[in-house]
Amino acid sequence: MRRIIGALKHTDSGLKLLMSQDTNLVDLGAERAKRVHDLKEKRLNEVRKAFEQAMPLAKAAKKPKKKPKKR
Repeated sequence: MRRIIGALKHTDSGLKLLMSQDTNLVDLGAERAKRVHDLKEKRLNEVRKAFEQAMPLAKAAKKPKKKPKKR
């Protein structure tokens, strides 16, 4: 274990080599960002639905056809 830690302190390539060999690594920062994003998206959808129920948008009325110009 000391040998690996010592190699990691001295070279960045040792760290890259070690990380490339381990396929089970999980980027905790990325996973947390996904989770936070999902929670915020869920909350946003809830608020959006609440607004739609409280203040439904009126459907756009059809515009009347323009009368032809008189000459």
